[in-house]
Amino acid sequence: MKILIADDHAIVRKGLKQILLEEFSSAEILEVENGNQLLKEIRKQKFDVVISDLSMPGLGGLDTLKQLKEEFPKQPVLILSMHPEDQYAIRVLRAGASGYLNKETAGDELVKAVRQITSGKRYISPAVAEKLAENLDIDSSKPLHETLSDREFEVLKLIAEGKTVSDVAEILSLSVATISTYRTRLLEKLHLKNNAELTRYALDNKMV
Repeated sequence: MKILIADDHAIVRKGLKQILLEEFSSAEILEVENGNQLLKEIRKQKFDVVISDLSMPGLGGLDTLKQLKEEFPKQPVLILSMHPEDQYAIRVLRAGASGYLNKETAGDELVKAVRQITSGKRYISPAVAEKLAENLDIDSSKPLHETLSDREFEVLKLIAEGKTVSDVAEILSLSVATISTYRTRLLEKLHLKNNAELTRYALDNKMV
């Protein structure tokens, strides 16, 4: 089995590798630290599964996933993140991921997820399954933030964390003007007036 792990923290990569080798002792595991390196490797060789962090510097996990699935639609990808399932799971599954795993449960669920994904199935935790079930019931009163694009959602979270427009631009490798446009769209879609109200909205909806 060939596995590619993408995470900007060496200690996380080491921990994941150790868990995997305990179960798949003959596995060949390659490590990279960002999305650009991930794409470079996937273009050079085939992997049975790619395990990628969602929050990486430069090309983030969600953008990397979209690019990867565009070029290699059949490549199985498991997304790992510190964010709770209810914030990103549905988005990454819609973007083509084969599974979503919270890092806090990775120690217990990683091997199970990899086994399931490499057998051609999707890995969905009980929390994600519950969220998917909720989404089947189309409700006109669903939260406004569920209408946001992935990038708008990302910008909202960063602003709510206290980041300035310049900070967000640097983190997402985009121009200040582009981030300002996203911020304007956020205010319009959420019917809010300023950053303070954006932050309050994010807090009320447990997004930060």
